[in-house]
Amino acid sequence: MKPVFTFLILFLMTLQALAENEKDYFPVDQLTSVGAYYYPEHWDESQWDRDLQKMAAMGFEFTHFAEFAWAQLEPEEGVYRFEWLDRAITLAAKHHLKVILCTSTATPPIWLVRAHPDILITREDGTRYDHGSRQHASFSNEFYRSYALKMIEELAKRYGNDARVIGWQLDNEPHSTVDYGEDALKRFRQWLKEKYQTIDVLNKAWGSNFWSGTYSDFSEINLPNHAQWGMNLYQRLDHSRFCDDETATFLDEQARVIRRHTSRDQWITTNFIPMYDARFIGADKELDFITYTRYMVYGEHEGIGKKGYRVGEYSRIAMANDYFRPLSPIYGVMELQPGQVNWGTINSQPLPGAVRLWLWHVFAGGSRFTCTYRFRAPIYGYEQYHYGIVGTDGVTPTPGGLEFQQFIGEINLLRQHALPGEVPTTYRERKTAILYDPDNTVAINQNKQTTLWDTEQHVLKYYKALKSFGAPVDFIREKMDFSDYPLIVVPAYQQMSLELVDKLTRYVENGGNLVMSCRTGHQNEWGHLWEARHAEPIYGLIGGEIEFYDLLRAHAADTVMMEGKPYAWSSWGDILKPSAGTESWATYSGDFYAGKTAVSFCPHEKGSVTYVGADSHGGFLESVVLSKVFDRLHIPVENYPPGVLVEYRDGLGIAVNYRDSAFEMELPETTEILIGDTTIPTAGVLVWKIDPK
Repeated sequence: MKPVFTFLILFLMTLQALAENEKDYFPVDQLTSVGAYYYPEHWDESQWDRDLQKMAAMGFEFTHFAEFAWAQLEPEEGVYRFEWLDRAITLAAKHHLKVILCTSTATPPIWLVRAHPDILITREDGTRYDHGSRQHASFSNEFYRSYALKMIEELAKRYGNDARVIGWQLDNEPHSTVDYGEDALKRFRQWLKEKYQTIDVLNKAWGSNFWSGTYSDFSEINLPNHAQWGMNLYQRLDHSRFCDDETATFLDEQARVIRRHTSRDQWITTNFIPMYDARFIGADKELDFITYTRYMVYGEHEGIGKKGYRVGEYSRIAMANDYFRPLSPIYGVMELQPGQVNWGTINSQPLPGAVRLWLWHVFAGGSRFTCTYRFRAPIYGYEQYHYGIVGTDGVTPTPGGLEFQQFIGEINLLRQHALPGEVPTTYRERKTAILYDPDNTVAINQNKQTTLWDTEQHVLKYYKALKSFGAPVDFIREKMDFSDYPLIVVPAYQQMSLELVDKLTRYVENGGNLVMSCRTGHQNEWGHLWEARHAEPIYGLIGGEIEFYDLLRAHAADTVMMEGKPYAWSSWGDILKPSAGTESWATYSGDFYAGKTAVSFCPHEKGSVTYVGADSHGGFLESVVLSKVFDRLHIPVENYPPGVLVEYRDGLGIAVNYRDSAFEMELPETTEILIGDTTIPTAGVLVWKIDPK
C-alpha cells in the first residue's frame, strides 16, 4: 500500500475514534443529561445514602463532588484522606449516578495559606487577601501552581481509571487573576520577553516614545498602576492579556496532570462565567470542552415588564449558548440556577416556571448536559438562603427542584422522537456569525472616548435583532472558517490586521455578505491608528471612506433618517462618504453634517458589505438594516417579538417566552406538538416535531 493511502486511512481512523469518543461522553440519542452538585463533606454521613437516593429518584443522572474540599482531601501537608470520597462515590454508583470530580484549587486549606502566605493575591495597594473565602490564591504564584498540581495528581491517580467517574471539572468559575505579588511581576516580565523577544519590539508595540516612556530592558517594566492617570494603554492591555493567559495556562497544567492518569472515557472541562471580555474562555489547549455558569434572577437584570425580573433578561442564556458552542466541540452548563439565590443585590423568587424555562433554553442552544448548584440547600456558610433541589430539611423538593424533575421527565419523553442533527432548511439558510474578539472589547473599554459607549450592549443590538429573525447565531473568532455563513456581522471590531482585512475581502469575493458597524477597522492589530487616512484599509471593502466620527452629549441626541423614519443616536457616529456604485441607505440629520451617509451598502461581484456608522438607541436602526440585508439576499426571516426565542435541534422546534404576556406561535396545522401549546404563557415552553422533509 502506498504511504499516502496508509496516511489517509490512519487519518480517517483517528477522526472516527475522536467522533466515537465524543459520542461516548454524551450519546446523541440521549439528547442531554441532567445532574446536581452534592457536598458530602457538608452533611452527616448517615444522610448521604438518603440524599443520593432522592437525587436519583428525581431523575438526575450524575452528581458532582469535591469542588471546595481541599481541606478534607489533604488535611495536612502530604497527608491525603480519600476514604470519605470513596464512600460517597460508592453510594452514588449504588443509585446509578455517575460522578464528576472537581479539583479544589479555588479553596486552598488554611495550613497551606499560613505556611505560604505569598500564595495569596496581593492587591495593587499592597494588601493581601486572606483565608476564609474562595479564589483568593494567585494563579501567578509559582509555589501555589506546583503544589496544587501535586494534590491534583494524587486525586487523578486515585480516580483516573474509576468507571464511576465520568469527568473532571477544573477549579470553579475560574477568572482572570490580577495579582501584584513578586511572582506575578517576574512572570509578567518573562511573558513580555517571550512575546516580543527584544525590548525594541516592545517599545514599538507600546508606542513608548510617547511621554518619554522608553524602556532599555524588560527588568525595568513594572505591573501597571491603574490608579495613576495616563498610564500606557498598551502596557495595561498587555497586562490584562497576561492575567487572562495565567488562567488559561493554569487550567492546561491541571488538565495535563490529570490526563496522565485517566482513561479515555473521562473528560476534562471547567465552568466559566460568560464574560465577553475574558480572553481565557476558549484559550485553553488541553480541555475536552468547556461549560458555563448562568444565574438569571439576582437583582441585576430587569427583564421585560414590571415583573420581568422574576424571569430574567432573555438574551443571557441565548448569547451564552451561541458564544460557547463555536469554541468547543460540545458544551454544557455546569451551574444553572435552581431557584432563589442569596448573593445578589435583591434575591427575588423566580416566577413559577422560570427554572424550567431556563432548562429548555439551555437545551435549545445545543447543550449536551445541564448541572445545577446545588442538590441540598446549605444551612451554614456564606450561601445560606441559597435554594437547592431540596430544601434545608434535606427531603422536601423546592419549586425549582420540581421544575428540574419535570424537565428531566420531558427529556425522557422526547428521546423517542428526536432526529439527531436535523433542523429545517429555512433555519439553516439564516445561519449568521458575529465576528467577535474579546481583546477588542478590552481595548475599546479602556479608551472609550465617550461615557455613553457600551461595547457589549452595542453587540447585543445586532445579536437581539438576529434572534428576533429566528436566525441561528455563532460567535466566531477570526481564525475560524467563514465559509459556512451567508452573513457575518462585524460589530465594533476596532483592532483589525491587514491579514483579517484580506480574509474578509476573500469571503466577500466568494459570495459572503458582511455587516460592519461603527468603530471597525480604525486601528491595526497593535492598537495603533493607521498611518493613513482614518480606517483606510477597509475602504475597499465598504466601498467608500469614513470622513470622521462624532460623539454626542446625552442631552443632545440626534437622528439618522432611513426610509423616512428617524432613529435616535448619541454614543458614536462614523460619517461615511460612499464611492460610486455604493448605495446610501441612511443619512444623518440635525447637525452640521446633515445629509451625510450613516449607512452604506456596497455590492461586490458576488457578495456585499453593509456599513452601519451609527450606534442607535435601542438597536432599532441596527434591526432595520439587518432586515433589509436579509431581504436583499432573498433569505426569509421570522419576526419574533423581544423575549420570544425559537431554536431547532435534533428534529425538534423549541420556543421559549420571557415576555410579560402570552405569545401565539403560528405552526402548520399538521404539526405534532410534543410539549406545551401554541399559546405560550410567560415562562412557557413549546416543543414540536419538525417535518424532516
